[in-house]
Amino acid sequence: MENIYLILVVVLFVLAISDLVVGVSNDAVNFLNSAIGAKAAPFKIIMAVAALGVFIGATFSSGMMEVARKSMFNPEHFYFQEIMIIFLAVMITDVVLLDLFNTFGMPTSTTVSIVFELLGAAVGVAIIKVMNDPSVSMSQYINSAKALAIISGILISVVVSFTTGAIVQYLTRAVFSFRYQKRIKYLGSLWGGIAITAITYFILVKGANGASFMTAETKSWINSNSKLIIVYSLLGWTALLQIFHWLFKLNILKLTVLVGTFALAMAFAGNDLVNFIGVPLAGFDAYKAYMATPGATPANFLMGSLANPVKTETYILLIAGLVMVITLWTSKKAHRVVKTSVDLSRQGEGDERFGSSFFARSLVRGSIALSNSVSSVIPAPIKNYLSKQFEMPDEPVSKKADAPAFDLLRASVNLVVASILIASATSLKLPLSTTYVTFMVAMGTSLSDRAWGRDSAVYRITGVLSVIGGWFFTAFSAFTIALLVALAISFGGFWAIGALLALAIFLLVRTHLYAKKSDSQTKASELEIEETEGELASDRILEQCKGSVADVLQQVSGLYLKTLISFESEDRKQLKEATKEVEALNQQTKKMKTNIYRTVRKLQEESIDSGLYYVQVLDYLRETAHCLNYVTKPCWEHLDNNHKTFSDEQFYDINNLQVKVKGILQKSVNMIELDKYEQLPKLLEEQAKILEHLRLLRKTQLKRIKKEKSGTRISMLYLGILHETQNMMLHLVNLLKAQRDFATLIKE
Repeated sequence: MENIYLILVVVLFVLAISDLVVGVSNDAVNFLNSAIGAKAAPFKIIMAVAALGVFIGATFSSGMMEVARKSMFNPEHFYFQEIMIIFLAVMITDVVLLDLFNTFGMPTSTTVSIVFELLGAAVGVAIIKVMNDPSVSMSQYINSAKALAIISGILISVVVSFTTGAIVQYLTRAVFSFRYQKRIKYLGSLWGGIAITAITYFILVKGANGASFMTAETKSWINSNSKLIIVYSLLGWTALLQIFHWLFKLNILKLTVLVGTFALAMAFAGNDLVNFIGVPLAGFDAYKAYMATPGATPANFLMGSLANPVKTETYILLIAGLVMVITLWTSKKAHRVVKTSVDLSRQGEGDERFGSSFFARSLVRGSIALSNSVSSVIPAPIKNYLSKQFEMPDEPVSKKADAPAFDLLRASVNLVVASILIASATSLKLPLSTTYVTFMVAMGTSLSDRAWGRDSAVYRITGVLSVIGGWFFTAFSAFTIALLVALAISFGGFWAIGALLALAIFLLVRTHLYAKKSDSQTKASELEIEETEGELASDRILEQCKGSVADVLQQVSGLYLKTLISFESEDRKQLKEATKEVEALNQQTKKMKTNIYRTVRKLQEESIDSGLYYVQVLDYLRETAHCLNYVTKPCWEHLDNNHKTFSDEQFYDINNLQVKVKGILQKSVNMIELDKYEQLPKLLEEQAKILEHLRLLRKTQLKRIKKEKSGTRISMLYLGILHETQNMMLHLVNLLKAQRDFATLIKE
């Protein structure tokens, strides 16, 4: 029996490694958002600074491990067997849940996740204990006050962080403006001094205060001399930054952002490491206490020992820190979560991940009305001054596709405000979440910077609301799933554990494959132009365009064939798959068309004429994909509703048609790839023959209808396929002509 529980402890540690990976992938946004969004340094340097902060911060988390032992339940009332059930349920749930959020690029709180999983699993086990012994109550086992504190922490974090970030950013921008480079020369050292002082205090209060090497006397001295530390730090950093600026032309804002990134990374590791390894370590300690007690059995050994203070070995923290650092460097899901936050706070235009919603539209309309009302009572001189301060520079900072999402000034405000709020909350023992604070501060500063313009506001607000909704969903789902898992293990025993572990592995693999497929589709959907320091020449656009257009037409050819063959064989699985692929292709062409504006802005002045053909090519490509969609979707709906399919004669005609269509599409692809259009007149003749063939097929079908040999539904579908195929051929030829003219103009 002891060996079985030893195996379970090993399973807990394996799950801990997985949890470290998925946890870091999600929480990386907390400290990477500002530095990456502002391009404060090359990506590798930013990651190195963050990795160093994570590794050092990991050694600061010893004192936080008690959270997993007694925060949500009273361990002295649970037996060893029950404790192991709780811990297994928590770890299985946490790994799967966080991985799901990572897959969809949604930042959430690992603290809220682990806390509500502990609560849910403990409630599940407590329910069984109460059922077996009605004389005891649930309150004897569960610390419900902690759960209410966490829920209130969500609300406090959202409101306070967003409001504070918005106010501080507005005042900062009113002083420095978007053309801050001049004023930063004589105000930069003071601003940097204030910023790094706040960050330094944050490190001492939020980070080092939990370090294993910090004595009680040192902690007491820091707490009692906080004001003195702040004053001396402010004077020291201000003077030092000014000296370095004079001697070495130091970029104060870049240094501030990197220091802030280090601080938040350190604090994350120091405070959130317990979320990933706290439960397995508690399980191991429970096992050691059980084995050290002669005559004890899993069902009668109470775990009061878990309520005692604990100190984690440094080597364990270092190993955990190493896993976190490796994950930080290698996890694509971490980059996806960071991208969500950066996109929602982007200063300029960009791809909007989220759609519109009624609440977002109503909120924007109300905000515009309120803004107009406030503006009408502000004196004209003040209004003119503020308008000038918030006026964007005439020329963008960079014409690169990877230009900063926002400037260094806002990035520094993000880090400073987040540091101050988290440090203040810690000193006041308020349950603020690091994830919630950093994200909402970033959203507040972006609002004040007028990044949410009328063209993007509804989408950004919808995105923010989606993330906030995900936070509450985290608490609910973590509680519910952990409760159900705990009940399943309690009733199913070791067989249930095996089944749940297998299910967890299956879900992790599925989300990994989904994420991989999503990444490949995203990469394929982007008509990205290679980076140049200056403007773009037409020949570079042509090369990129040729490959992308040829790829889309190749997909159109394959999916057109797949649709008709699947419909003939009544293969619902293949046809449904084709429908999804066609929808993805439509999204691909939509994104290519959306990127037109960005590409045209990068064109050299003499290349504007060629840009017209570039726009035409993508217009016709988009329409060609649309035609395919209007073929595939009706076929799927028809088959899914179990309607009667085509007659043998109709299938014969359709098969002959698809052979002709496939042939002309393949010739078009070859023509574009080789950039040789001498055979275009011959291809036009083939198109004319197909159009004539389509006319004859329509005529034949009308005769069938006249003789009542074909029903209404099947006739509408058949004629619809013919119509959309005709449109596809027309758009295809126009695309080829535009592509030819595009290539000819560039060669001239």
